[in-house]
Amino acid sequence: MSEINETFQRLVEAWNNGDATAYAAQFTEDVDYVTFHGLHIRGRAELAAGHAKLFAGPLKGVKLGGGSAGAVPPSVKFLAPDVAVVVNSGGSSLPGQDAPAPERDSVTTAVVVRTEDRWLISAFQVTRRQAL
Repeated sequence: MSEINETFQRLVEAWNNGDATAYAAQFTEDVDYVTFHGLHIRGRAELAAGHAKLFAGPLKGVKLGGGSAGAVPPSVKFLAPDVAVVVNSGGSSLPGQDAPAPERDSVTTAVVVRTEDRWLISAFQVTRRQAL
């Protein structure tokens, strides 16, 4: 499980560095990635290109973190020895903010697969949390 956590640590580090190539490298070539707006991105190349624009524009300086409630350990459910579903929570903070605001909290669901050298994300969906 620590190898799966390392995938998500690399993901957060790449995001926080604004590195779209390193961010996309945590996903399979044929990833299905659904944003909290419902945009469906297909494939690593499309994911990298889109995030390069976001990191240079509206998401420049936005940092990922544990969310307004702090870090919560992810839920990992193995479907097979080399496939798992990971449900995680977190949030983001805008430039100049010290901590994530509650309205920027999210939950992610990911299907991760073991490749020859590491775990990669094959399917990913992020959902913005909202009060009932």
